[in-house]
Amino acid sequence: MDTTAVRLSGRQWWLLTVACMGVALVVAAMAGLYTALPEIAADTGATQQQLTWIIDGYTLMLACLVLPCGALGDRYGRRLVLVLGLVVFSVASALPLALDSPTWLIIARALAGVGAALVMPSTLSLLTANFPESRRSAAIAIWAGVTGVSAVVGFLGSGLLLEFYSWLSIFAGMAAAGAVLAVASCTVIDSTDDTRPAMDPLGAVCSAAAVGLLVVGAIEGPVRGWTDPLVLFALAGAVLAGLGFVFVELRVRRPLLDVRLFAVRGFGSGSVAVGMQFLAAFGTFLLIMQFMQLFLGYSALKSAVALTPMVVPMIALAMVAPYLAERFGLRLPTLIGVGMIGIALLGLSRLTPDSGYTDLLWPLLVMSSGLGLSSPPATAAIIANTPAAKHGVASAVNDAAREVGAAVGIAIAGSVLAAGYTDRIAPILPQLPEQAREPVGGSLAAAMQVAEEAGPQADPLVDAAQSAFMHGAGNAALALGVVTLTAAVLLGVWAPGRNAVTVGIRPDVVAPDSESPADEASAGERAAVRLRTGNDDSEKATLA
Repeated sequence: MDTTAVRLSGRQWWLLTVACMGVALVVAAMAGLYTALPEIAADTGATQQQLTWIIDGYTLMLACLVLPCGALGDRYGRRLVLVLGLVVFSVASALPLALDSPTWLIIARALAGVGAALVMPSTLSLLTANFPESRRSAAIAIWAGVTGVSAVVGFLGSGLLLEFYSWLSIFAGMAAAGAVLAVASCTVIDSTDDTRPAMDPLGAVCSAAAVGLLVVGAIEGPVRGWTDPLVLFALAGAVLAGLGFVFVELRVRRPLLDVRLFAVRGFGSGSVAVGMQFLAAFGTFLLIMQFMQLFLGYSALKSAVALTPMVVPMIALAMVAPYLAERFGLRLPTLIGVGMIGIALLGLSRLTPDSGYTDLLWPLLVMSSGLGLSSPPATAAIIANTPAAKHGVASAVNDAAREVGAAVGIAIAGSVLAAGYTDRIAPILPQLPEQAREPVGGSLAAAMQVAEEAGPQADPLVDAAQSAFMHGAGNAALALGVVTLTAAVLLGVWAPGRNAVTVGIRPDVVAPDSESPADEASAGERAAVRLRTGNDDSEKATLA
C-alpha cells in the first residue's frame, strides 16, 4: 500500500470544508434546542415527555433513515443526495416559524431529521471517495473531530440567539444555514458507486422499523412501565424487525448492508463504540443544559459557554487518537475512552440541587477526553473494513450507529428523568390549585414559572420541584453510566488489538451481479475466512 503523502487540490480542500460544515449543521441541530427547552416549555406548555419527543423526533428519523439514505447516495450520487437533504432540512426548520404548538414542533423536527439523514452519510462518503488513501485517515479524523465539537457549537449558536431573540430564532438560523450550505454543496466534487446497485426497500423498512420501535419503547418504558402493552409491543416489534432485517439482508441480491460485516471485529466493535459515545453524550446534554439554567441560574448563552472547555481535550485527543490506534490497535483507545465516559456519567449522577459549576465541570472534561480518544479510531475502523465502492453505506452505518445511540441515549435520559420527576412531584399536586397542577406536574421549568407568579410563598414548591428533578436526573445519569461502563468492558474484549488485521470483504472477491445470492454470500464468506486465517498476506493491515 502506497502511503506517500499526496498534495490535496483546491477542490478537495473545498470538499472537506463543505462536508465538515454539513455534518456540523446536522449535529448542531441535534443540540441547538437543548438550551431552549425551559423557554419552549414555558411558552408552549410542553410537558417533560413532549420536550423529550421534540428533541428525539429529529434524532429518531435521522437514525431510522440514515442507512437507506446512504444507499441512495451510492446509487444516485452523493452530491445530489447532500443537496436534497439540505433543502428538506431547511424547509422543515422553517415550519415552526408559522406552526409552534408542541405537536407541530415534534412534526417539524421529525421532517428535519429526514433531511439530516440524507446529509450526514453523504458528507463522509464524499470524503472517503475523493481523498487519496494516504490522506483519508486525516480527513476522517477531522470529520470525526468536527462531529464531536459540533454539539458545543450548536449550544453556543443557540445560546447567542436566545440572548437577543426568542427560541424561534434558532429555527430561523437553522433554516438559513441549510439554504446557504445547499447552494455551496452544488459546487463540490461528486462520487457514485459505479455498479449502480439496486435499492433494497424491504431491508430499509425493516431497519427503520427496528430502530423506531426500539426508541419508542425506550422513551415510553420508564413512564408507562415496562409491562405496559404499548412498551411490550414496541420492544418485541423492534426485535422481530431486527431479525427480519438480518434475514432479508442475507438473502437479497444486493443488500442494503452486508450484515456479515458485523462479524468483523473492527467493523462491529467500531459501530458499537460510536453508538455508545453518542448515547452518553446526548443523554448527558439533555440533563445538564436544564441543570445549568434551572439550578445554576445560567442564561442560555452562559450555559453554552460553560460547555466550551469540553472542546479542548476533545480536539487534542482526536488529533492523536488515529496514531494511538495505529500503534496499539482499536482495543486500547476504545476501552479507555468509553470507560472514561462511563466514569464521567457516574460523577454526574452525584449532582445535587446545591452543586456548583466545578462539580459539573470535572465530569464533562473526563467525558470529552473519552470522546476524543475513542471516536476517530472507531470511525476509521468502520471505513477500513468496507469495500471502497460501498463507502456510502459504510458512512451510513457509522452515522446510523451514532444516531441510534443518540436517540436511545435521549430516550433513556428523558424518560427516566420524566418518570423520576413525576413520581416525586405527584404527592404535592393535590395541595396545589387545580389550574397549577398540570404545569407543575409536567416539567420543572413550568413549575418554576408557576412559583414565580405566586411569589415568595411558593418557595416550598420550588424546593419540591427541584428535588424531584434532581432525583430523576440522577437516576438517568446513573442508568447511562451503567450502560456505558458495561459496553466499555465488552468492547475491551471484542475490539481488535495491535496485531489484529482489518478483515473486510474485498470488492474483487464479492460475486458479480450474475451470481446467485447464495453464490455471492459464499464468495464473501470465503474471503472473510481467507483473511481470518491469514492465507492472504496482501490483505493484512493494521488500523490506520
